[in-house]
Amino acid sequence: MKNLSFLTILLITLVSCKEAKKAESKPLETTAESSSADQVKIHPGKKIIETECYLCHNPKASEVSMIAPPMVAIKKHYIDSTTTKEQFTKAIVGWINDPQEEKSKMPGALSRFGIMPYQPYPEETINLIAEYMYDYEIAQPEWFDEHFQREHGRRMGKGKGMGKGMGNGMGPGSKHRVQADYGDIGLGYALATKAALGKNLMKAIQEKGTDGAVEFCNLRAIELTDSISVMNNAQIKRVSDKPRNPLNKANKAELGYIATFKEQVAAGIEVDPLVVPGNEEVTVYYPITTNAMCLQCHGKPNEQVKPSTLATLSKLYPEDKAVGYNVNEVRGIWSVVFDKNK
Repeated sequence: MKNLSFLTILLITLVSCKEAKKAESKPLETTAESSSADQVKIHPGKKIIETECYLCHNPKASEVSMIAPPMVAIKKHYIDSTTTKEQFTKAIVGWINDPQEEKSKMPGALSRFGIMPYQPYPEETINLIAEYMYDYEIAQPEWFDEHFQREHGRRMGKGKGMGKGMGNGMGPGSKHRVQADYGDIGLGYALATKAALGKNLMKAIQEKGTDGAVEFCNLRAIELTDSISVMNNAQIKRVSDKPRNPLNKANKAELGYIATFKEQVAAGIEVDPLVVPGNEEVTVYYPITTNAMCLQCHGKPNEQVKPSTLATLSKLYPEDKAVGYNVNEVRGIWSVVFDKNK
């Protein structure tokens, strides 16, 4: 009996070692597929792109509301079968550090959007952006394939994470499909408004500095948002638990949605629009998250927010609560209300 027990233990040990060795020697190609989602989640370049680059390059924006080319278009123009990661990284670092027309490989984008404003990012940050763009497939707008074929006479292939519209895989007429469609509509209105505000805000920063951007927000932000609401026959607004303007104060229900989005963003969960249907109208909520540019006005006082900017904020917004944020934090939500028959 003693020998039998010993043989049993020995056999289990040998099998375990064999399995462990098998796992250790598993080819990278085999393990990459099962862990690719985790790798994408934790790659710092992805988070930088989402919080910094998507202000202008958001893949969820409609074609007409884009204020800069989508990231997948940049990748397509800068990488071919012979481009090394080192060459691509050098080109991206050179462009972001010193955007000049002669450096660009995208004449069509230059013609439509103009030169990208200079962004003072550390080189290691740009390297992470370039690394993620080179190694991973970039989220692509649902309209991009058609656009690329129209502009270049051929269609880009779709890969993992590319060309996927919201609500894929749901049968026509299903409740889930309807919810996704409403989410798309509401998100489209929010992103179009965000693009208009962002374009004017960046122009104000370029021409008058951060203080000038604060003045623009004070005079024009709500007015511009209202005009886009009228144009789309919708009610579009931004609300917050820490408002700068008292008119943007969230109500009880909105505070609950803000709390939910904060939990999702903090956990690194991919956030979708929240759809709340009514009898005749639909309300769609989507988070407003901070990036490095936001911190010039919404960061820590006397650190990211300069004393002169604080003085302007104090003058124009005496009840201001919208400071003290870090990057990739929820500072409010979009609230978009429109008729169900849209």
